[in-house]
Amino acid sequence: MSNLIAIVRIRGRVKVMETIESNLELLNLNRVNHCVFYKDTKSIQGMIFKGKDYITWGSVNKETLEKVLQKRARLIGNKKITDKWLKDNKLDWGKLVEMFINDPKDVYKLGVKPVFRLTPPSKGFERKGVKIQFKHGGALGSREEKINDLLIKMI
Repeated sequence: MSNLIAIVRIRGRVKVMETIESNLELLNLNRVNHCVFYKDTKSIQGMIFKGKDYITWGSVNKETLEKVLQKRARLIGNKKITDKWLKDNKLDWGKLVEMFINDPKDVYKLGVKPVFRLTPPSKGFERKGVKIQFKHGGALGSREEKINDLLIKMI
């Protein structure tokens, strides 16, 4: 499961260099509190490194992924995923999560939007705020497994 990573945009658009902003747009992170899931590849790691001062990321586990999909996944047209839609596509939540872990692009082909709009985290971000790296007590940068805690707070 360690090869699926969640990336969340923490900071906004003001005074962002154009190259970094276009990089974040390529990752589908156009707004604050948007989350995307990608396979952990070398090219994605390069894009993450370029936007590291505006995003946080980490390895997501199966339980958290299922909760995010159930609460925040939307179909094209901003419709929620219903049991009827799952039945029509011969899926259930477990199968959908497995498909997502194997290759998120397969799920997007079914009509699921690639961006998950999350709320600001309950009880806020870490103590030092959104301009400091996570390892120094802030909210930015790599969180490894602790991204799951943040995602639960943002659902």
